[in-house]
Amino acid sequence: MVCLDIDDTLIDFSAAGRRSLAALIGRTDMWPLWERITDEHVARVVAGDLCYGDMHARRTQAFLAELGVVADHAHALEFEARRKERLRRGLRLFDDVLPCLDWLTAAGVRLAAVTNASGAHQREKLANLGLARFFDYVAIAGEVGVAKPDPVMFHSVCFKLGCDPSEAVHVGDKLGTDAVGARDAGLGGVWLNRTGHAVEVPSDVHVLTSLGDLPELLVSEFVRVGVPAQR
Repeated sequence: MVCLDIDDTLIDFSAAGRRSLAALIGRTDMWPLWERITDEHVARVVAGDLCYGDMHARRTQAFLAELGVVADHAHALEFEARRKERLRRGLRLFDDVLPCLDWLTAAGVRLAAVTNASGAHQREKLANLGLARFFDYVAIAGEVGVAKPDPVMFHSVCFKLGCDPSEAVHVGDKLGTDAVGARDAGLGGVWLNRTGHAVEVPSDVHVLTSLGDLPELLVSEFVRVGVPAQR
């Protein structure tokens, strides 16, 4: 089994997110702040301290407050609606995604999407971009009750698809959350380092710069996931 993160692994989410946010606030330097506040609010949803239905408006209110803008609930919802529409129109798949998924499907590998983002939002993206058909299961942190890198997140996916963690590989764009988290849970950990950043990587974590290289890695290193060996 192969598990794949969604945002910035399959879908170029950050680029679209940066553009949509900048278009609304007239600044290009606030994406790190937006990500930090988003991560804080998503963690509250996963912990059960915040309802997902309220999360986006509260996140937006907190973000705008950092910019010195006091927004009530109605204005936060309006901001969110405009941001989401711009974001939806700007989402694109990375060029290496469909060839990789086609290969994995043809090889008979079971696939799971594993994400810390919201369920409805992620499922909509997968459907709109033609990816839903590839996945046997979509694991959502808010629905499982834990988030990557918690081992329970990875183990729940393995249980759902009837495989041992040792028979699975997880691929994602975050070294700690995805690759190291998967490794610590007993899966094969693969870091998709699209930017080619030079950082220290544990010796038992594999590194790719493109999903185009995933089939070769699976054949050479991870026959356990069910990929037929080359003859």
